[in-house]
Amino acid sequence: MPALQIKKVRAKARHARGLRIRAARRRIDTGMQASSTQRRQIGKLQVSLTGLGCNNFGWRIDEAQSRRVVDAALEAGINFFDTADIYDKGHSEEFLGRALGKRRGEIVIATKFGMKFDETHYGAKPAYVRQAAEDSLHRLGTDYIDLYQIHQPDAETPLADTLGALEELQRAGKVREIGCSNFSAAQIREAGGKFASVQNQYSLFHREPEAEVLRECERQQIAFLPYFPLANGLLTGKYRKGQPLPKGSRGDAGWGPKMFTEENLEKVERLIQFAEGRGHTLLELAFSWLAARPVVASVIAGATTPQQVRANASAAGWKLTSGELAQIDQIMA
Repeated sequence: MPALQIKKVRAKARHARGLRIRAARRRIDTGMQASSTQRRQIGKLQVSLTGLGCNNFGWRIDEAQSRRVVDAALEAGINFFDTADIYDKGHSEEFLGRALGKRRGEIVIATKFGMKFDETHYGAKPAYVRQAAEDSLHRLGTDYIDLYQIHQPDAETPLADTLGALEELQRAGKVREIGCSNFSAAQIREAGGKFASVQNQYSLFHREPEAEVLRECERQQIAFLPYFPLANGLLTGKYRKGQPLPKGSRGDAGWGPKMFTEENLEKVERLIQFAEGRGHTLLELAFSWLAARPVVASVIAGATTPQQVRANASAAGWKLTSGELAQIDQIMA
């Protein structure tokens, strides 16, 4: 093929791809914004289909940037903010509380306890549950926590004892709903219907919850909250096969050998082709695939910039058909 003809073919392909991407961007500005204002239930709480994970606050971004991210989330219609006491040793809770200020009543705050905060602050014994809650309330600058979650099971404490302390906090008006994180289906059953939510890792590249946990959540009508929905950045679209990992990215900072393998990057390329062939982005595919499960109440994703928040907020509006879901399963097989 003559060089001039090759250039024309390539230019035509780039133009077609540009049209698809622009169409996706138009949806972000128009119809797909509905995904950030759509509400689902966690017990009696109404939460946005896209939630903001606040794990970057203090760790990767300072307080001023954290405030900008929070402002962008609220402007985009996000009302669900998920943090934990251990995120940057409490700074995430502090930054979130100060950023919300008088807007506290407009949003749903979820936080967690139980992982090691320091040498004496960890676990799920009743006395520590009460102390951890008071500490989080102080850092958040609020008098109630909407969703209080056990961050991980505590093998040294009977779950019934922990639940008893959490129910005391509910009766005192300091906690509205109780949830858990990183629990198995058997542990969820042991709670006897006391949990309003379960937050476990789940994405196109991590589908372990499908074996038992999701079915248990559906059986008990418990909301499921997937964390790491973008597989540590693999599903953002910035990691491409044959290209170096972006400097300063998670892939460049040590996640590479675990997630950014040739096999996974090949699947990413196929997912990108699938999404763009239908006028969507990989980000939209990642969020919408999770949102296709009614048991998923909110897709929690972190962000370090307002631009990321806005993109995430509008990413769950693609209504995937059963045929499209089956094709995605074939790609991931």
